[in-house]
Parts: sequence; C-alpha cells; structure tokens
Amino acid sequence: MLLTAAPAAAVASAPPADDSSFVRQAHRRIVFQLDQRFSILNGKIVGINGVKGGVEWRGRWRAGVGVYRLSGGVPTRIAQPEGTPPGTRDEVRFRYLAGYGEYVFIGNPRWELSTPLQLGAGSYYTKYYFPDGGVRRTKSQVLFLLEPSVGAHYRIFRWIGVGAGVGYRQVWAAGKQPEDEMSGIIFFGRVKLFLGDLIKVARGHERLFSQHGLKPEK
Repeated sequence: MLLTAAPAAAVASAPPADDSSFVRQAHRRIVFQLDQRFSILNGKIVGINGVKGGVEWRGRWRAGVGVYRLSGGVPTRIAQPEGTPPGTRDEVRFRYLAGYGEYVFIGNPRWELSTPLQLGAGSYYTKYYFPDGGVRRTKSQVLFLLEPSVGAHYRIFRWIGVGAGVGYRQVWAAGKQPEDEMSGIIFFGRVKLFLGDLIKVARGHERLFSQHGLKPEK
C-alpha cells in the first residue's frame, strides 16, 4: 500500500517522455506498505508479516523503517531439554525491526525495477507446549540480519498495481548461534494501492479503470 503526501518541490526539467530510465516523480512523498514476505525455515515455507513506512525522493530513492514477525511458530531442529514430557510440541519464533533503503534504477509511470536493502535487529526464542496444557518459552536471544533483494511492480491502473520480488536473508546472533535455519531465500508477492493517485482520480471525476497517465506521451 502506498500513501502519498502533497508535492514539496518541482523538478526544474522533466526527462524525455520515451526515456524509461526515469520514474518522473517531481516531489517527495510519504510511502506506507503492508509487506508480506515468505521464506523457508527448517524446510518449511513460512510467512513473515510486516509493515513499513518512509519517504520517497523523486521516484528514485526510498528509505524508512519496518517491523516484522513470523506469522506462526515453526517446529524446531533443537533437541528438547532432558526431562521434557513425551508429546511436547516446540516451535521457534522471531521478530525484528529493520531500516530499509531502496533504489529504483529503471522504470516509468507503468512499471519499475528496484533494489531494496534491509538491515535489522530483533530476537528469537523457542516456545514449548506441554501435553497438560502448560506453555513455556526460552529466554529471547538477540539476532541481526541483512536482506538484499530485487523487486518489481506493474500498475494495472493508475491507482493499483501488482508486484513481486526475491532476495536473501542473512542472520547473525549476538550470542549462541541458532541451530534453526534463520538464514535463507525470501520471496514476496504484493498488491500495491497508490492511495494518492486514487484520491486524484476521485477528485478529478476521472474514469476509475482508465489508463490515463500510464501510456507514453506522444
């Protein structure tokens, strides 16, 4: 989801209309996005729920912060402590806060290709569910992570688009290294709502499903 603010400054000159290396945004704007990611953890595909917000400069640079958490627990690969009752279920969980930067290196009003990079810190722990209904969790351990990726999106209409991307998450721990596979490939699919453009369409009484503003200028 993308939320736009009012223009801050106009660009002195616009690039040629047929030059797809420019995104042609003449101002700064606030961006906000629900960021649903997927990864492989202990051989299982898991979801990582996130939300992030920041600022975009002239359609080229984006920077901000995001917060993420594993959508559900994943069975661990760690041996259960001695004396654990038979039938005990254990799950690893993690969450983290990340700063991100993103550079759009090619694109136009219809589509773009960018290189997001996230650097964050968080924690992980193991949770035990005992047969008698009891629950216990281990002490949280600090982890650090780096997530480079490549992403793209395509606008179906002026106010909505679809996107996808792929990257890699590298994790380090401040103390004991986790036995679970925290590092791994990440991939995502997105539906992006450009709220600022939707408001402009509504205020201008334009056709909701038109291609206005997306086709190359003649």
